[in-house]
Amino acid sequence: MNTQRLRTGLRGWGGVAAMAVVCALAAVFALLLPVSQTRGEGTTDADGRGVAQASQTRAEDCKNPQDQSLAPDSGPQDGATIQRIKDAGHLTVGVDQNSYRWGYRDPNNTSGGAQLEGFDIDLAQAIADEILGKKKNNVRFQAIPTNQRVPAIQDGKVDMVVRTMTINCDRLGQVAFSSPYFETGQQVLAPKKSDIKGYDGTLAEKRICSASGSIALEKLEADKASGVIPKSADIGVTVPNQLDCLVRLQLGEVDAVVTDGALAASQAAQDPTVELKGKPLTDEYYGVAMNLKAPDLVRRVNQILVDYRKDGWQKSYDTWLAGTLGESDGPPPVQYK
Repeated sequence: MNTQRLRTGLRGWGGVAAMAVVCALAAVFALLLPVSQTRGEGTTDADGRGVAQASQTRAEDCKNPQDQSLAPDSGPQDGATIQRIKDAGHLTVGVDQNSYRWGYRDPNNTSGGAQLEGFDIDLAQAIADEILGKKKNNVRFQAIPTNQRVPAIQDGKVDMVVRTMTINCDRLGQVAFSSPYFETGQQVLAPKKSDIKGYDGTLAEKRICSASGSIALEKLEADKASGVIPKSADIGVTVPNQLDCLVRLQLGEVDAVVTDGALAASQAAQDPTVELKGKPLTDEYYGVAMNLKAPDLVRRVNQILVDYRKDGWQKSYDTWLAGTLGESDGPPPVQYK
C-alpha cells in the first residue's frame, strides 16, 4: 500500500459551528448546481462486440477488483457514449461538495465564491478538458450523497461519478470503474480524549457512525457478525453523506466514525479535537465510476488517467492532500484485466 501518512492535529476549520456553516452552504449550493438531463444508458459499443462482453467482471468471479478495468487499447475510445457527451457539449459528473480537500466549497474562499474545489474536482475537470477541450462550462457538477452514487450512474443522471468511490467486487456488477487513481484504507476516527484505540475490542458498547451504501458499513456489518469487533458495538447510526458522521461525532451523538482513512485524515484536519485511531484496516482503491454500457467512456478515461498520472496527479496531490496525508509515493500501480 502506498505510504500515505495519515497525520492529524493539523490546521483546519474545526468545531461544530464551522461544520454547521459548511452543511448549510452545502444545502444551499445543492440547489444551485446545474441538473443534467437524464441520459440513456447506451447500447452496443462501437466496436460491435456488444454490451455483455464489455461489462465488468461480476462479483462472484472477482479477484483484485482494482485490476478489472478495460485497457485503453482494448477497443474504441470514441463510441456512442463519447459522441453523446460531445453532442451535449458538457460532461455531467457526480461529486461530493462537503468532503474537505476532495470535493468541497470552502466558506473561507473569498475569491471563488461557490466554486467547487479539491482533488476529485481536479480530476473531473481534467477528464472534461480532454474529452471536450478546454472551454468554459465543459463540465457540470452534480452533488450526490454517498448512497446515491450507483443509482445516479444507472439511471443516467450523470455520465460518471468522481467521489472517493472505492472499487470493490460487489460494485463491479453494478457500475464500470476506471483503473485506480488513489489508494487508501478504512480507519477509525474518534475524539482524542476517547479510550478507543482502534478497530478492536475498545469499540465495545460504542456508537459507531458510517455512511449508508459505504464500504465502511459493509465491513462493520460483516465484522460484527463474525466477532471481529464486539457484538455490543452499536453500528446502527448511518447517514446519507459521510461528513454527517463528523457532525454527529462533534455533537456527541456517536463515539466513533469508520470511513476511508484519506477522508478521515481530512476530517481530522477540520477538527483538531479528533484523530485517527489505529492502523488502516484494508487496502482500497478509488476509481472513476461509469455505466456498464459505456465501455468507450471507460477506455477514454483510462487513457486520460495514463497521462494524468504523469502530469497532473502529483500537482493536485500537493495542492490538496499533502497537508493532511504527508508526502506521497505517487498514484497506485495499474493493471488491466
